[in-house]
Amino acid sequence: MNYDQGWSGDVNSEDADRATKAKRRKLILIFAAIFVAVIVAGIFFGRKSTPTAPSNSAPTVTVIVPGRTAVAAKVTATGSLSAKRDMPVGVAGEGGMISRVLVDAGDWVRAGETLATVDPAVQAAQTSQMQAQIASAVANAKLAESNLDRAQALVSRGFISKADIDSRTAARDAANASVRLAQAQYREQSARLGRLDIRAPASGFVLARNVEAGQIVSSGSNALFSIAMDGTLEMQAKLAEQDIAGLKVGMPVTVTPVGAGRSFQGAIWQIAPMIDPVSRQGTVRVQLSYDPSLRPGGFATAAFSSQNTEAPVLPESAVLSDDQGNYVYVVDQNDKVQRRAVKIGDVSDAGLAILSGLQGNERVVYSAGAFLNVGEKVVPDLKK
Repeated sequence: MNYDQGWSGDVNSEDADRATKAKRRKLILIFAAIFVAVIVAGIFFGRKSTPTAPSNSAPTVTVIVPGRTAVAAKVTATGSLSAKRDMPVGVAGEGGMISRVLVDAGDWVRAGETLATVDPAVQAAQTSQMQAQIASAVANAKLAESNLDRAQALVSRGFISKADIDSRTAARDAANASVRLAQAQYREQSARLGRLDIRAPASGFVLARNVEAGQIVSSGSNALFSIAMDGTLEMQAKLAEQDIAGLKVGMPVTVTPVGAGRSFQGAIWQIAPMIDPVSRQGTVRVQLSYDPSLRPGGFATAAFSSQNTEAPVLPESAVLSDDQGNYVYVVDQNDKVQRRAVKIGDVSDAGLAILSGLQGNERVVYSAGAFLNVGEKVVPDLKK
């Protein structure tokens, strides 16, 4: 009896231990499943709620709103130097062989001064022939006059008829006409002889000499000399039509020739009345006084100071440049960086005048560093 009870007690004890262990394993599995589920849900919902671009990751940049300030708009242009009045000098007469050349390029000449002469041998001989013809005509006229005088003295005696008087009078008039004709021909030949001397039509500076002694020239030859009238030069600059609108005749211009160590002051003397419909440009002609450093045919830069205008003014740190030209960074209404091409005008202590590209109400990056990219979102900080 005792044995049975002891065995039964042991069996019950073992069953209880097994049940306890099974329950414990079950609880462990339940807690493990719950833990895994919590982790998976956390990862899932964490990924779903994480922003792709945190708002605090955008860089902060300083911007300014330049507005518009009264500035003296300065426009620059390039062009070539030339004579304001280029006078080509050629052969006025019938020409011949050049016997002497009296001036060279770079000389100053006066109006009427002889530049070169043509050999006058043929024309001189023709002039002598004309003089002889005049002498012969004068002698014939004197003889006709004497014959008429004698005939008139015999009319009253009845030896000469009225018809003879009329004939002798006509002979005298014809002889006098021959004298006048010979004299006119002589003056013409003398004028031709005088035109063998190639003379300066006006005072000026000799730009080119295209003739040498011994050369045969005629009225169909090219210009033998080129003279800048009064030595006055000019620069012809090409400007856009919007730049020409602010210019007037008489405005001062600063011209700097390429390679020259200094600039020269000139003035606008003519503005082209027409704009090229293809290039949308017009020609502005700037008058310059003679100077040895100003060489016709050379290249120069002109700075035009037009009338005062209102334009945005930016610090130099806000303006960048590359192969495409000058530009600034602008922050748009979506706080994104945009590139804006600009045209720079005058430079002053206040900064750079922006002639085109900005209205003045834009938010311009104050210091446009290379770290900014077009389309990048930023946090603008308005400079005060």
